[in-house]
Amino acid sequence: MEEKTATSEKSEVRALTGGLFGVSSAVAIFTGALLLFLVQPIMSKMILPWFGGAPNVWTTCMLFFQTVLVLGYLYAHILATRLSPKSQFGLHCLLLFVSVLSLPILVNESWKPEGGEDPVLQILMLLSATVGLPYFLLSSTGPLVQSWFAARLPGQSPYRLYALSNVGSMLALISFPFLVEVLLDSNGQSWMWTLIYVFYSAVILFVGWQYKNVNGTTLSDHKAESEGQLISRMHVTGWFLFPAMASVMFLAITNYLCQDVAVIPFLWISPLAIYL
Repeated sequence: MEEKTATSEKSEVRALTGGLFGVSSAVAIFTGALLLFLVQPIMSKMILPWFGGAPNVWTTCMLFFQTVLVLGYLYAHILATRLSPKSQFGLHCLLLFVSVLSLPILVNESWKPEGGEDPVLQILMLLSATVGLPYFLLSSTGPLVQSWFAARLPGQSPYRLYALSNVGSMLALISFPFLVEVLLDSNGQSWMWTLIYVFYSAVILFVGWQYKNVNGTTLSDHKAESEGQLISRMHVTGWFLFPAMASVMFLAITNYLCQDVAVIPFLWISPLAIYL
């Protein structure tokens, strides 16, 4: 009788912790996507007057954000396939701590151009110094947390989290021109984003702490599991080519609108929402 009671209590604890893990994963995915797409217009609008309000400011910002996004995906892939759960948690925890120390995302006046600098290089360096590490970690959230979710709760599909990330992304794009930009000035936007990022970091740490004791697979195990499921080069090429074409079209349309109409965040966000 006592053994049955103990077993029942263990099952209840597992169900409770599994439920908390699922909810916290959903919150992390949603908040990460919200921050990921909210910081783009915030930072771009903040530095726009410094560079003469030119259309290429947004294009250069998108170059930075999309490049770091890909690097974040690569980081998540390496973490999930080559490191143990405890190592993943330790490294990600360290980077999150460093990223929080780099906040808030307020642009230092020392980055203001004096007229002789290359604006593209200046913008890329400015964004790297101001929001580079936080954005890099936010970019890794989707694939990384989904891999943690799949390992921690193998009986549940992680793809619902992907749908939730799209909701967070779209909410960020819709809310910026109609709420954030209307209610807050640049400093207020930066501090709002910073506070949400601190909350996001705490949630991610909780998710990682719940995940770190899962029995993970090594790289050799991962290769063994994927044996017989090889992907052709044509598929891989398509995965890179089609998103790249969509990105080029998105940037071209946005640049055209800004040149012929006006350089305003609404004309940045509308094509980005369609692209999303």
